[in-house]
Formats: sequence, structure tokens, C-alpha cells
Amino acid sequence: MLLDVIEVVYVSGYKLMLTFENGEKKIVDLKDRLIGPICEPLKDVSYFKKVFIDKELGTIAWPNGADKAPEVLYEIGQTASL
Repeated sequence: MLLDVIEVVYVSGYKLMLTFENGEKKIVDLKDRLIGPICEPLKDVSYFKKVFIDKELGTIAWPNGADKAPEVLYEIGQTASL
């Protein structure tokens, strides 16, 4: 099942709270997943915070074109306790 990410909120460090289209909220920690040249700028937390929702892709992205697959984010996310 492919679920789009519809909201992203920066939490701390390399953690984001994501809301998926089914209403689930999950915390994802991307610290160990910033691999490859396109992710280099994201290692700077101030740049990492520039994350936004790419509605066309249905996931999170950054101004340099980096993005993360929504199914991976859903899988690695920890259910957020509200």
C-alpha cells in the first residue's frame, strides 16, 4: 500500500514527524539515511530543516532535488504518540 505524505514537521536533529494520507503520524529519523552526493547538503541541519512536501511525488523533498520514498518513510517511521 502506497501512502502519500501530506504533512511534515521538523522535530529535532534529523527527525521529522510525518502525517500520511491515512491520518497516521510517524516520527522518522533520517540521520543514518543521508547517503550519497544528493544528501550531502542535508547533513547540515539548517538545510535539512528546509524539507517540504512535494505534492506531485507525494513525499518529502528538499530544494536541491533530494527526496525520500514514502513507502520507506512509512516502514521506518515510529508511530507518534500524541
